[in-house]
Amino acid sequence: MAQNIYDDPGFFAGYSQLPRQVRGLLGAPEWPAIRAMLPDVAGKRVVDLGCGFGWVARWMREQGASDVLGVDLSQTMIARASAMTQDPAITYEIADLETLELPKATFDLAYSALTFHYIRDFDRLARMLYRTLVADGHLVFTIEHPIYMAATRPDWSQDQDGRKTWPVNRYFIEGERRTDWYVKGVLKYHRTIGTTLNALIGAGFTLRRVEEFSPTREQIKAMPELADELERPMMLLVSAQR
Repeated sequence: MAQNIYDDPGFFAGYSQLPRQVRGLLGAPEWPAIRAMLPDVAGKRVVDLGCGFGWVARWMREQGASDVLGVDLSQTMIARASAMTQDPAITYEIADLETLELPKATFDLAYSALTFHYIRDFDRLARMLYRTLVADGHLVFTIEHPIYMAATRPDWSQDQDGRKTWPVNRYFIEGERRTDWYVKGVLKYHRTIGTTLNALIGAGFTLRRVEEFSPTREQIKAMPELADELERPMMLLVSAQR
């Protein structure tokens, strides 16, 4: 079973104050890049894996999706998403992505944001998602970039010239990573870029696009702190098709 850190009261209190939770998709600087990778969802069935507060589920319906299933391990997340949603075509379920089985040939789009790096067995998940998508169905997801999460102690330091430096070590040693984020011992699973993409190829997917998120000049002007994201990639964005 995946670690259910989001139901920890201390974690949830801090997480709820993130701009992407307060402002929704407008608070996620990578959203324009993700949106450009999404297929037309009008009339399509969508599953959102790790749906959180349901921001994307509601957006999908605004774009014309016929129905959306939001799945999350956290009871607290599902309760918040349900309270924020008044649309009978959106349903939410509590489920563990480590063991989740969705019906075959059911969805046109499987979407996930910053969730799959919590999953130990990504190969199994990729195969299941391939089965649940219809012919030509799409998978679009984001994860923490392997360069961002590989290090034993992922945090900024300074080099000899006083420049910010992000450590990259243990890159080829895949597996558990534990970090302190609002609470101690948040469990994630590091995989190289090659391992992640090859899991998709092995499941039968065709890769359509891969992006390493970098903020635009306009975004940095509006939020100067985003300049740090030019020093190392924080997110990997992937689009694949059945």
